[in-house]
Amino acid sequence: MQPREIRRVGVVGAGQMGAGIAQVCAQHGYDVVMSDVGRALAETGKAGIAARLGRLVAKGKLSAEAASAVLARISVGDLKSHHDRDLVVEAATEKPELKLGLLSQLGGVVSRDAIVASNTSSISITKLAAVVPDPARVVGLHFMNPVPLMQLVEVVVGLASDPEVVRRVTEFAQSLEKTTIQSRDRPGFIVNRILIPFLNEACFALDEGVADAQAIDTGARLGLNHPLGPLALADLIGLDTVLAIAEVMHREFGDDKYRPAPLLRNLVAAGWLGRKTQKGFYVYDREGRAVPNRLD
Repeated sequence: MQPREIRRVGVVGAGQMGAGIAQVCAQHGYDVVMSDVGRALAETGKAGIAARLGRLVAKGKLSAEAASAVLARISVGDLKSHHDRDLVVEAATEKPELKLGLLSQLGGVVSRDAIVASNTSSISITKLAAVVPDPARVVGLHFMNPVPLMQLVEVVVGLASDPEVVRRVTEFAQSLEKTTIQSRDRPGFIVNRILIPFLNEACFALDEGVADAQAIDTGARLGLNHPLGPLALADLIGLDTVLAIAEVMHREFGDDKYRPAPLLRNLVAAGWLGRKTQKGFYVYDREGRAVPNRLD
């Protein structure tokens, strides 16, 4: 199989990650179609992109003309709108059954020589590729959050991934001015295999009363030279996403060192998912200022 040159990009999912991917692609000249469960959600995602671009214009980091050009390169549609895309990036919620269903449908929509990528942060690319008619054209393309700011992309190689597909998506990610690293298909890949146990251990430390949230996060920032403490970072990622990745790693490795902290499970059960719900380990006001959440 010889994949064609990547010029037209599809993004399935218009949430935080999908909209971020669509924005970065459009900023680098790609023609983008973004879809979600319904057109209204896709339109909401595009409106969010417009708001972010507007803030860049207000700060003098982007001209109004350039912002308008970026938005003009993004259109919204449904799953069938990806039929002419050279690359389609699935960026749905980190739920195996959801991603498998979407990829199965996409396999029947995209052309024979199109590349299908998943932005999954932990689920097996080999497993996801198995529901696509040609698993050789499926690869992992894991962007970091927030996509416009973070410089890293993990390229994850499944058992069936064609080396030419891997090369093409690596060059594509680099064309977005991202640094790429390549990972074998193992739970959590590189970054989350290291990160999630760290975040989870911070949850255990908080739950056990070792220290309060501010002390834990300050310790990581000043003692480990991290730009953001683990609990604040978990809130930024989304506690539901952190839990989903931890559950995948616990299940796939079969090792209790990946067991999600009970406090993490309880926060997700309460619907306190971090910044996106304005409450998690911290409580956030409209300006994004945070104070620790009372969890005792």
